[in-house]
Amino acid sequence: MALISLEDLDGLEDEELDNDITDNPEPMEDDEQQRLYTHWQAIASTHQVSVPREMTGPIQELTQRNQAQEREQVPFSSISQHEKMGKVLFEERVYPAGKWACIIKGEKLYEQSISMGFMKLMKFICKENSVGRYLGMTVPIVNSIQMLEDGNGFQKDILTAYYLPAQFQANPPQPTDPDITILQREALRVITLTFFGTTTEETIMPQINLLWEMLGPSEEMHRNSYMVAVYDNPGVSCRRNEIWFIRRDP
Repeated sequence: MALISLEDLDGLEDEELDNDITDNPEPMEDDEQQRLYTHWQAIASTHQVSVPREMTGPIQELTQRNQAQEREQVPFSSISQHEKMGKVLFEERVYPAGKWACIIKGEKLYEQSISMGFMKLMKFICKENSVGRYLGMTVPIVNSIQMLEDGNGFQKDILTAYYLPAQFQANPPQPTDPDITILQREALRVITLTFFGTTTEETIMPQINLLWEMLGPSEEMHRNSYMVAVYDNPGVSCRRNEIWFIRRDP
């Protein structure tokens, strides 16, 4: 199952644009626009999401920006890595406080929620903001999940978050979509486990269980909330994701 939420973003970056916020990429031909839209619609249909026609512009924007330099990495400091036979099993990191654009969606399926949320964030990134310009892409996109009371599944509401590029941290552009909120998040200390492939509730739960097996019993981590970080273009067959366990405040 492919995810629409980062499709066509491989190699996308936070570009150095000139000061003219009306500097737009050359428009695509109609048949090329239709091809891209059809491609996204096919991906979306695999998990019961429909791509509205109004997404044609953001899809074109991100596709054309795809030839830019590397995407901006969300900043962090590595605290420790735990290895076995030369392979990193999990890593502890600290992410500094910063501003994120966030949206909550509560669809039937996890993958529907993150797809619907990210399509709205795409429009925010692609000029539907108070400065009227393309903002640039950062990775990872981070999805926050809350567990059901019995611990056997996810609650419906998923918060999808996009870290604002460094040049916008001090004075963040405001979204025109009232569903998107700019949040100042406090510093976050997490234990991370890398895994590869698609991200659905069925693929995420085994990774959560695996990391608990590695860590053993611990009261230092939250057990009712986790984060899923997504890095790669879903067209990559072995794309990178991470589970983040969140340390409790000391």
